[in-house]
Amino acid sequence: MTHDELSIDIKTEGEAVIFRLRGSLDVATSPSVRAALMQTASEGNHEIVVDLTKLEFLDSTGLGALIGAHRRALESGGKVRLAVGEGPIQRLLNITGLIRVFPVYTTLEDAINENDRMTATI
Repeated sequence: MTHDELSIDIKTEGEAVIFRLRGSLDVATSPSVRAALMQTASEGNHEIVVDLTKLEFLDSTGLGALIGAHRRALESGGKVRLAVGEGPIQRLLNITGLIRVFPVYTTLEDAINENDRMTATI
């Protein structure tokens, strides 16, 4: 998979719509992710889990797509939860302070079940 490729797998599990992302969420790929997340939040599916554990790269436009979906879901009483493994994306969420904005978990299972939410380390 090249730097500008992204695969998205979307499924529903219970009340949550799960977006599994693999590849790069960047300026080239974030518009399609933003559109899919916003459509999901607008359709009344306000419990959204985004699995970033297989994501290789995330830039500011990708963060913007996640923030926009989170805001839309919050307007309707929902939220966007993130599953993020250890590594550069977790560090990015820490550095930007977004780990305090999003409910962030180390595994997809924890994100779905809202177990063991991560806290900021800086």
